[in-house]
Amino acid sequence: MTEDKLFSKQLTGKTIISKTGKRFGEVDNLIFETRTGELIQLVLKSPTVHTSNLTLEKDKENNSLIPYSSVIAIGDFVVIAEEDIV
Repeated sequence: MTEDKLFSKQLTGKTIISKTGKRFGEVDNLIFETRTGELIQLVLKSPTVHTSNLTLEKDKENNSLIPYSSVIAIGDFVVIAEEDIV
């Protein structure tokens, strides 16, 4: 079985939405484990009002972070399972 690989530049700028269609913002950057290359979190840019109601982890620059484990699909959008981040 082959695993599709994406480059970080292919994710940057994509809109993040929940599987119910709520918009969270866009992917600004990625945080990954340097030893393994495993993606850990997506850094959110242009967060929507919806994200302010959530208790998302923040980075040093106070950007909201979305755990990569919540991502369920990547295509035209990055689709996340909202219940995995609250």
